[in-house]
Amino acid sequence: MTTAKNNQNEESAKELTKNQKVISSLVAGAAAGALAKTTIAPLDRTKINFQISKRPFSHLAAFGFIRDTVKNNGFLSLWRGNSATMARIIPPTPFRRTLAGSLAGVVSVSCTYPLDTARARMAVTHKELYSSLRAVFTKTWLEEGPMVLFRGYVPTVLGIIPYAGTTFYTYETLKRFHKDTTQKPSPSAVERLSFGAVAGLLGQSASYPLDIVRRRMQTEHETKQIYKTIYSTIVKIVREEGVIRGLYKGLSMNWIKGPIAVGISFTTFDYLHTFIKKIFLFGFE
Repeated sequence: MTTAKNNQNEESAKELTKNQKVISSLVAGAAAGALAKTTIAPLDRTKINFQISKRPFSHLAAFGFIRDTVKNNGFLSLWRGNSATMARIIPPTPFRRTLAGSLAGVVSVSCTYPLDTARARMAVTHKELYSSLRAVFTKTWLEEGPMVLFRGYVPTVLGIIPYAGTTFYTYETLKRFHKDTTQKPSPSAVERLSFGAVAGLLGQSASYPLDIVRRRMQTEHETKQIYKTIYSTIVKIVREEGVIRGLYKGLSMNWIKGPIAVGISFTTFDYLHTFIKKIFLFGFE
């Protein structure tokens, strides 16, 4: 007990340098994001395929898509496009509260948006059209021009503000509430997963219609549809598919994968970030 207290006192007496803080945050964030995104990649690909089409969504239909994909293209095809997701994971430091979370999300999305477009196009096509991530960029650049890679950027930025803000605010608020009510220095792994799940659920729901708009604009070349502006896209979706069935198509899938992803991401980040800081402070002793 005395040794543990001494270690805590020694740790609190030491401080990381600015560079060490940045490195520990980026490494922990990258690992957390990669693990979370890879875990829910099959569900994400399933959701995107319904988002960009007029097909009604149901969990039975989603299961059918997964079954047919595995049958026709193999089990690993469920992760098609995940390489683009891994490449674009440059996560923001988990700043507290709404404004910081929103700004962090906007910066992250802005730096990696073409990879998100490539990921969406790979998710809704077969390997014959885009054999690799490089093929997506090459073919899109030559046939449609480089700016097409930024189609849907505006609704994405508008959507990331309520998503990131709500998610970061909820997660950090729940952690603070836990600390104040239980007097424990940090929540357990299960509690962190629960906080992340709630944060992900609220964040996904707050921004979902704009996610639908983004996916439609990103994949219009593949679906042979025209989506010029956010407003015209929303009007077209509502007119042809209805408000709930159109703008919230696949939201229940997000209620499954969103909390899982955010819970894994935040929990992994917290633990890995703490571990890396201890390495910087005390080495491998």
